[in-house]
Amino acid sequence: QVQLVESGGGLVQPGGSLRLSCAASGFTFSRYAMRWYRQAPGKERELVATITNTGGSTSYTDSVKGRFTISRVNDKNTVLLQMNSLKPEDTAVYYCHTWMGLKDYWGQGTQVTVSS
Repeated sequence: QVQLVESGGGLVQPGGSLRLSCAASGFTFSRYAMRWYRQAPGKERELVATITNTGGSTSYTDSVKGRFTISRVNDKNTVLLQMNSLKPEDTAVYYCHTWMGLKDYWGQGTQVTVSS
């Protein structure tokens, strides 16, 4: 079955960096686009970044442009989110996501806390 497992979250000071990783299994990873979402306390889940199946195209929500980079390593069934210049408002649970037709698949999430 499809599994997405995130890792790499933690506590970081404002201005710091973190790299999130999502290990995918149970499907042909190189055929599907991947996304990172986040959900802050009391807020709706927000799309952060998308990468096409080949990695040839990426897109970002405006609030993270120039600070976050999504990438993928298809040989390792892994999608990454490099987060630089982190701000307190980036604090959230970050989720890896993919979709196949009308079905969505989510990881369990990894907590990112930006605080001094």
